[in-house]
Amino acid sequence: MQGTVDGFSYGLVTPLVAYLMACLGGALGLRCTTRAMLVAHSWRPGWLALGAAAIGSGIWTMHFVAMMGFTVHGAPIHYDKPLTYASLGVAILMVGVGIFIVGYKGASGTALFTGGTLTGLGIASMHYLGMASLQLNGRLEYNTLTVGFSVVIAMAAATAALWAAGQVRGLLWSVGASLVMGLAVTGMHYTGMAAMSVHLHTGAPGTGDSPAALLAPMLIGPLAFLCLAGVVVLFDPLMVMGGPDWTPVEHKPGVPAHAPAPRSGRRPVVRPGRRDLRLEHRTAQNR
Repeated sequence: MQGTVDGFSYGLVTPLVAYLMACLGGALGLRCTTRAMLVAHSWRPGWLALGAAAIGSGIWTMHFVAMMGFTVHGAPIHYDKPLTYASLGVAILMVGVGIFIVGYKGASGTALFTGGTLTGLGIASMHYLGMASLQLNGRLEYNTLTVGFSVVIAMAAATAALWAAGQVRGLLWSVGASLVMGLAVTGMHYTGMAAMSVHLHTGAPGTGDSPAALLAPMLIGPLAFLCLAGVVVLFDPLMVMGGPDWTPVEHKPGVPAHAPAPRSGRRPVVRPGRRDLRLEHRTAQNR
């Protein structure tokens, strides 16, 4: 029996909140990636890891906020918690691989294509693994062509976002890129949902908790992390302004610690010392 699916049971509330979560995670992740390209190599892995966690948490939170508005008439929905959290780990891991490639190789050429592809596949893997955690009295089926289109959207969005992060053009540039990334990631989610159909098993319709009541406790941790990452960005002026990081001058043997003073066109004035005065006095006496 074909199930009646409603992806907007709360109207436009869940899509808008989901979009804002995707934008927030994207903005924090892109700023961290930009920051990583401006610091010494010893600090770079930490900033890249923070960026990967921010983007991964943002898209994961976006997915399950959107799923709060997903219902199937006559079929209560439950979620497998290990698979749900595994989808978060896959998102952070795959996004991290792509960000580290671009962070160390630069946002151009093969590195950008490889990093964007892996990041996009991570976004798509998170989505469909999260859908695999969905449990109901029926089975899910997908249209292969629409699924492929959703994966292409994810890879294109990830590549564009990583390219924007590599430009290092300040806060407004990253905000604009995060808005586009959030739109693309949210569009990928609803494109993947459009590819899905539900076939219910025969039996009496059951009752259960609402998706919002089931998912809300799972979202507390990622939301708290995004808030902490936002505090890091807020209190780091170099992150906000996008300026270069200051590094101390390394003193090496044979290299002067200070630059030599510039020479002027006037000849230096040499004052005679005490020995020179005595010599002038003796010369005057012999004359």
